[in-house]
Amino acid sequence: MIGEKDNNGYFGSFFKAVRSLCVGLKTTMREFFTKKITEQYPENRRELKMFDRFRGTLVMPHNENNEHRCVACGLCQMACPNDTIRVTSETITTEDGKKKKVLAKYEYNLGSCMFCQLCVNACPHGAITFDQNFEHAVFDRSKLILTLNHPGSRVETK
Repeated sequence: MIGEKDNNGYFGSFFKAVRSLCVGLKTTMREFFTKKITEQYPENRRELKMFDRFRGTLVMPHNENNEHRCVACGLCQMACPNDTIRVTSETITTEDGKKKKVLAKYEYNLGSCMFCQLCVNACPHGAITFDQNFEHAVFDRSKLILTLNHPGSRVETK
């Protein structure tokens, strides 16, 4: 308080300041000799691996026969909180006369995705998943709208 005498005095304050300086120097020297873990990003792009739970880009895996698991149910589209996914389906008639809904186009807007994984959790067939890709820089936002189903792909038969 104002008017109270400092109990430490001049030398007490001096030794307190020297002790504080030594603690700071000790921390600095410890970090100076610690092994560095800096990633040289542009140069090590080939061998860089993200951790397993990383959510990069939404993908629809296709097998070697250009088949996917999406049945165009639209549950992923309904689960998405900000309308990042747009599933377009067509109704076709099979050989035995039944009507069947098939996937025509699966659009994914990477620019508005929150990477919340609600779409992946909502999919009952495991048709979509996140991959490890993290390089998304583009100059035009229209390049962030991706079509996940390949041209000519169809639903996987079991």
